[in-house]
Amino acid sequence: MSEREVSEAPDVPRIQIPDVQLNTATGRRQSEQGEVVLHPLELFQSCTMSDPLTISRSQSHGGESSASDSELHPLEVVFDPENDHRRKSSLVSSEATKLTHQHKSTACFVHALLENQGKGRNKGASLDSDLSKAIDGKISGNNDHDGSTHSRLLTKRQLADMAWGVRELSKRLGSLRLNLHVKTVFLLTKAHDETLIQYTREVARWLLSKDRKTDYIVYVEKTLEHNKKFDALSLVAEDPSYKERLRYWTNELCAKRPQLFDFAVTLGGDGTVLYASWLFQRRVPPVLSFALGSLGFLTKFDYETFPETLSSAFHDGVTVSLRLRFEGTVMRSQRDVNSHAHKDLVEELVGEEQEDARTHRPAKSYMILNDVVVDRGPNPTMSSIELFGDDQHFTTVQADGICVATPTGSTAYNLAAGGSLCYPDNPVILVSAICPHTLSFRPIILPDTMVLRVGVPYDARTSSWASFDGRERVELQPGDYVTISASRYPFATVMPQGRENEDWVAGIRRTLQWNSRERQKSFKEWSKE
Repeated sequence: MSEREVSEAPDVPRIQIPDVQLNTATGRRQSEQGEVVLHPLELFQSCTMSDPLTISRSQSHGGESSASDSELHPLEVVFDPENDHRRKSSLVSSEATKLTHQHKSTACFVHALLENQGKGRNKGASLDSDLSKAIDGKISGNNDHDGSTHSRLLTKRQLADMAWGVRELSKRLGSLRLNLHVKTVFLLTKAHDETLIQYTREVARWLLSKDRKTDYIVYVEKTLEHNKKFDALSLVAEDPSYKERLRYWTNELCAKRPQLFDFAVTLGGDGTVLYASWLFQRRVPPVLSFALGSLGFLTKFDYETFPETLSSAFHDGVTVSLRLRFEGTVMRSQRDVNSHAHKDLVEELVGEEQEDARTHRPAKSYMILNDVVVDRGPNPTMSSIELFGDDQHFTTVQADGICVATPTGSTAYNLAAGGSLCYPDNPVILVSAICPHTLSFRPIILPDTMVLRVGVPYDARTSSWASFDGRERVELQPGDYVTISASRYPFATVMPQGRENEDWVAGIRRTLQWNSRERQKSFKEWSKE
């Protein structure tokens, strides 16, 4: 047996995973004894939430059950097939498949661990035994998430259970220090910034150095291969092994083989972190971000101490926070050769449903960390936008556009549009109008268990444009709409130990000067003397 242990730091359980080798054919790691160990990336993948999932509401400390554990009942999440379905107007035949209710083993190591903890195990069972069972292969997984059901197709209860599961997992991970055996490191920076290119070279050189205990494989952006500032030729000339271990990533590689990367490091600002989210649309390696930008809500570490930070992360473990992302899907109207004069988007989406009515088809889906914005684009006139929540028509917005933001994105476009600041862990969707032509529209906050639809009515004067995290501008013709719902794929960020709450409040004070003003002077009491 190779070494597997759970060593305890003060108040922080620590997970240590054995040294393993990568099986390039399967993407899994294998120890010298032939035992299969899950890839570190699988720690952060959301399991198939259509499966029955049992999670205890109480969390044991140090593997010991509290005295009241026997009095608490585990929360069993079982999806009822009789729940209300999503309307056919949002589906096509190929996607109108029923969710399976047969239990499958999860591909996510942490989800499997939490599931075991809540399944009525023997009283007094320790965290060590659960880890041992999971690592020994008694909890196997299926890595194929591509055939999973989109979150917009889930029932309201299923969507609520999924979002709750992500938040619960993030809460549990916040109390763990995960010791990941990292072999492949993904480096991301602004390829057009000369200063950041030089910093990227320094980090790559440090990782490739023979002074490291591990021979890391380092991936940098393909555009840096022939960049004079990065100077890859002189870098690989320092040691013959560098040539094999310095490699280059492309957008296609990130999309097709995200499991290739054990760990991601970003050098830049919040926009660089958003770019990482954009590159990894589903599976995301844990992302450690160095602050080299303007604001820094998502960048938590100082570049000046990067050798100490990376050494600590690789050898002492990391604390991970899961940021809930949204899934945005562009839905195209099944246009008729006839005019749109007799069509009504509100009637199609919330009116009486016709049997086998297929009014729209999905075009493309995106995972969003910040926001979805539907605006007038290059059109000189304001947009006319219909806003729906689940099967209810909320309102018609006459404005330059509308911003639908995650809690993480509350400090971005949402803030500029007059929306509220929101703590990242809140289970909400923030909706703000951009320059509304009315005195009565106010930003609203909705639960993240809701599926929003933002559409262009058939009688609109012009088309509108949708953008996802500020990228991929898509034109929405009259009759098209965008669905927005909680995503199954959260964004895993590495956090400074024990500083998450302080960092967010300190961030809005530092960068936005939140509630900054001169302090009111006290009265000087009058003296009779």
